[in-house]
Amino acid sequence: MTDAAPDHVAQDNLAAQSAYDWLYSQTRAAAGRGRGPEQARALMDLLGAPDRQFRSLRVVGTNGKGSTCAMLEAGLQAAGLRVGRFTSPHLDRFEERIRVDGRELDPAETLKFIAWAQQQAQTFAFFDLTLGLAAQAFARQEVDVAVMEAGVGGRSDATDALARVEAVLLTNVGLDHTAALGGTVAAIAADKAGAARAGVPLLTTAGPEALPVIQSVATDLGALLYTPATHPELFRLPHAPSLLGPHQRENASLAVATLRLLGYEAGVSVALSAKHPGRLEALRLRGRTVWLDGAHNPPAARALAASLRGVDVALFGSFARKDTDQTLAPLLPLAPLWVFTAPGEDGATPPARLAEHYGGQAILDPTVALRVALEQTPPGGTLLVTGSLYLVGLARQWVLRQAEE
Repeated sequence: MTDAAPDHVAQDNLAAQSAYDWLYSQTRAAAGRGRGPEQARALMDLLGAPDRQFRSLRVVGTNGKGSTCAMLEAGLQAAGLRVGRFTSPHLDRFEERIRVDGRELDPAETLKFIAWAQQQAQTFAFFDLTLGLAAQAFARQEVDVAVMEAGVGGRSDATDALARVEAVLLTNVGLDHTAALGGTVAAIAADKAGAARAGVPLLTTAGPEALPVIQSVATDLGALLYTPATHPELFRLPHAPSLLGPHQRENASLAVATLRLLGYEAGVSVALSAKHPGRLEALRLRGRTVWLDGAHNPPAARALAASLRGVDVALFGSFARKDTDQTLAPLLPLAPLWVFTAPGEDGATPPARLAEHYGGQAILDPTVALRVALEQTPPGGTLLVTGSLYLVGLARQWVLRQAEE
């Protein structure tokens, strides 16, 4: 007997991988399209405007969007709604990005959509295509409301094309994606707050540096602004969320305020118990604790540093387009031993440069780096894996697989 898969199975797997590869290759540069909601709207209309068949809650901000979406999804489901959730990036499978009532999209739907796009929508970018796929799935499965995470920015993001937006949530504003959004907090705040719409609630837990800009934009657009200062009872938490770290209290208060404002108070308790993999997540392997957190920019790194007292070893990898040095700065005191790696084949900050500059080991292959970092972690000790969410996703898969074996 042989364990080899039948030829037709292998061929199907190759065809599926080729389809996903095509989708991933549709970067904005490859597709020949710039950023913005116009192309996303054109794609929605090409699909028959599926986004007009459900209500949307848009979640924008520098950090905390995914966690806020997870809590909103849980709370809305608990309140009896059929809920779609669109987030990015994924940690393991592409279909993590698109869920209905907590269930990931069937890969067969993804492949069917890609086959259509290869014939009818070849010039659209990856994020726009993924958003279109999500809207189509949500319409087909008749969701009541969809929680939609923005990619980059607010006014300039593809999700600004969505119809029937019931509320806009702005988590916070920090310096990230400066090439696309501007080099100051004020410029970034203006773009993110630009997601607001006339007569639609805009809820935010943004800090004092960004709040005046957000208030000004909300006034200009005629949005209804809600903040912890203006509506403290709306944002009050009955207890701490299950998600760890002081920053999660702000994300939780934003999700809770939205549920209350929209009349879904019944979902608050369940929202606060929501989980979100790869965000200050602790796994156990070989008598060691492995902390996973996708702190991929300076504000996220500061939040992580404020949440951990220290670890024995840290594994870090990031992409060169990120402000790697500013991201590392608050994290360096957390660990005496550092291992640097590359989270992906292209565009990674060179691990050798980081090791030379900050001290530590440089191991290009992330799987080898993870194995070495774990070996250097003493029994009963702690290993932190952080930086790119792609690295965190790879590490999570590896740790869970090793634990099963």
